[in-house]
Amino acid sequence: MRVVVLAGGIGGARFLRGLKKAAPDADITVVGNTGDDIHLFGLKVCPDLDTVMYTLGGGINEEQGWGRADETFQVKSELAAYGVGPEWFGLGDRDFATHIVRTQMLGAGYPLSAVTEALCDRWKPGVRLLPMSDDRVETHVAAEVDGERKAIHFQEYWVRLRASVDAQAVVPVGADQAKPAPGVLEAIADADVVLFPPSNPVVSIGTILAVPGIREAIADAGVPVVGLSPIVGDAPVRGMADKVLAAVGVEATAAAVAKHYGPGLLDGWLVDTVDEGAVAEVEAAGIRCRAVPLMMTDVEATAAMAGEALRLAEEVRG
Repeated sequence: MRVVVLAGGIGGARFLRGLKKAAPDADITVVGNTGDDIHLFGLKVCPDLDTVMYTLGGGINEEQGWGRADETFQVKSELAAYGVGPEWFGLGDRDFATHIVRTQMLGAGYPLSAVTEALCDRWKPGVRLLPMSDDRVETHVAAEVDGERKAIHFQEYWVRLRASVDAQAVVPVGADQAKPAPGVLEAIADADVVLFPPSNPVVSIGTILAVPGIREAIADAGVPVVGLSPIVGDAPVRGMADKVLAAVGVEATAAAVAKHYGPGLLDGWLVDTVDEGAVAEVEAAGIRCRAVPLMMTDVEATAAMAGEALRLAEEVRG
């Protein structure tokens, strides 16, 4: 079975760990969001790609869900002593090594997809990890900051401001000119099922779908496309997805997110059991829907979620 998964950071990575357990023989291709990528200290940082790589490769800080385990922050402290920032983004010493290697390879002319493959040679995540594009895409957020309307990098909005102000618009800068990375469209065309994990529907999966050709390839693939709601009980399971959903005019409910993707893209949608009342609304929109436990409390629970997604895909396939 060939499975394509569109993934953001923590939620996508943890879902993938469960999917690997639920379908150990599956050939899994992950299309990772690169809209969160940022240049810091002269280095190219790819938070979502690295979170998937570290999580599946056994190097993640399990408590945080991001960054390296057993991390130290001496380099960051020394940079701060020189007055070099930003101090709000926590790059650890082990993590710095990844970004140094990536930046050196990019500087030598290798595309991001080739660099990601080389980095995965060390971590062996057990999936094929592809960036959504080799081209530069950065998600920016328009918000009122210090009394002035500004467009700021998503990382500044999410990490420094912690989404404490309302997002007025979310723009994947450069996405309209980007091309899918090598292998992305081919993987979708060859897939038996496409899954949307409970990643942020606006700044993770939404950014991937903003790259011309990806949404169209998924819609035209002729295979089941099943998503899992990141909203449980009218609130994000993790993070502040409600802030960016509001910016694109979508309510923070499981049914609203399903309709945001739409029946032209989604064939099936899983909601948590607490949102069982949303099933009829989603099905009325033309999307097959089931209510199952969706809290990723451990790998076993996550594997059960992934299994339910694959079963719904088979049901849709008929």
